Amino acid sequence: MYDEDIVKYFDATENRETREDLIFAVNMVREDKIAIDCGCGSGSDIDYLARSGFTVYGFDVEQESIARCQSRFSGMDNVVLSQSSFTAFDYPQASLVVADASLFFCPSSEFKKVWSNIYRCLLPNGIFCGSFLGKEDTMATPGDNPSVFWPEVTAFEEAEIMGLFKNFEVLRFKTHRSTGKTSQGITHNWHIFQIVAQKPNKSKHSDALPDMAALASAEKI
Repeated sequence: MYDEDIVKYFDATENRETREDLIFAVNMVREDKIAIDCGCGSGSDIDYLARSGFTVYGFDVEQESIARCQSRFSGMDNVVLSQSSFTAFDYPQASLVVADASLFFCPSSEFKKVWSNIYRCLLPNGIFCGSFLGKEDTMATPGDNPSVFWPEVTAFEEAEIMGLFKNFEVLRFKTHRSTGKTSQGITHNWHIFQIVAQKPNKSKHSDALPDMAALASAEKI
């Protein structure tokens, strides 16, 4: 994104309403309230998680994000912030991993490693709450589009998403499709998969990695 677009995006999302999926996911966590917010942006999810009693490890590659969150959560011992990429972040053990509209921007060449790190950091019964980009989204469509500000995204088919979660219990799954205007007034087609899933406690698959074959067809745009 360009600096001006980053500022506008963070301004627009700083106080957004908490998503139903995140409320549901938080209510599924009974103990070990440790959360990771992948791509924490302006901190709206961190705010809800911290108020819900979690220790939150938030990271974002954008310096603007971390500066905002440092100011917003100054003096809060249960919020730990890092400026980091998906691959460089040191994932602590956690009972909840949140990745809303962020894994879109993990390069496909790095996604396998990142997904492995996310899977391994989740404690038994841990919850994943996040979203993935569908291949019909404007961001995943080749060509010059003024509503797209990121040079590379990773997009999936629905079957590929199910492959990623074959060793989880899927608690919620929704496909979101809509057409509308961005904050810049540009028409955009959205195609998003939203998912909440739980890592099993005891199972013959509990220590196995998810189906990495599903990552082979993750599309580099």
